[in-house]
This record gives sequence, C-alpha cells and structure tokens, in this order.
Amino acid sequence: AQLQRQSEANQRREEMEAIPKIRRPKSVHTLDQVVAQAARLGWTVGITADNLVGAQCRAVVGLGNAKDPAWRSGKHMTGVWFSTLEDATAHQSAMHCVEDGKYEALAVAPLASGRLDPPDIALFYATPGAMMYFINGLQWAGYKRFDWSVIVESACADSWGRALTKREPSLSIPCF
Repeated sequence: AQLQRQSEANQRREEMEAIPKIRRPKSVHTLDQVVAQAARLGWTVGITADNLVGAQCRAVVGLGNAKDPAWRSGKHMTGVWFSTLEDATAHQSAMHCVEDGKYEALAVAPLASGRLDPPDIALFYATPGAMMYFINGLQWAGYKRFDWSVIVESACADSWGRALTKREPSLSIPCF
C-alpha cells in the first residue's frame, strides 16, 4: 500500500508539471505570493512543498508533512502574532488544514485561462460590497447558511484550507 500511495503522489506532481504554460518557481515563496502571480500577472504557477517558505504555507494545503510538533505548538508565532504560547497553539489548532501529504503539488492559474479544468477551488479578490453581491448570488437558489471565521494571521490560507476540506464557499479578511 505504501508503494501505491507513493506512486499516486508522484502521478499528481507529474499532472501538475503537464499543465500547459506551467511556471515553476526558482526560489521559495509564500502561498500568497504564488496566488498573486496568477492573479496579477496571469501566470499558471505550479509548486511543491519545497517551493514554499515554511510549514505554515505547506500545512494549510496538505503539501508535505508540515504539521509536526513544532508547527502545532505555534512557537514561531509567539511574540509576533500572539502574546503567549498558549494563544499561538490555540491558533494553530483552529486552522482548517488539508491532511498532511494529501497533495504532492499544487497549481494556480487565472480562471479565464481554462488551464485548470475543473479547478478544485476558485479564489476571488474583491471589495466587501462585491463579495456581498457574490454571496447573495450563491444563496439565490439552493439557499444554505454560510458561517465564516476570522483567525487573524494565516486568515487567507485558512480560508483556502477550509474550502479544500469542506468543499464549500469560504470567506477571508486577510491579515495584511
């Protein structure tokens, strides 16, 4: 079973690398920077865990084995984003994350490019007013109550993890 799992993971990386016009980073980035390259430059960008700056970015989308005891503790956020280790640990526990190792690769692209067909999630950057129109549209038919949370640091990543794990709309007020 272990060999089959490894084989399936390798196949997913190969799938990402086969996407037309895929660009691979030559340095490390935050997940936000990768998304920005697609949103602002129109690029299709493919990454693996090695392309991301740290465990925080890897953990939320299930790349690699990011959620180790050091990540779970939140120690790296204590005194930066949170007053105490207990607060930082509570933050890490509250995050929506894809299970470690579920994906070997991730690709982002503008929706209009059609290169990810169908995409697993669609990400919109919008003003609060535009998001209200969008959310009203989602509820026009097949009404469903939406509940969202704000976790401060990692808020945008948390919303991606939530969308990937729950397979439903997610909203974020980004940390910056």
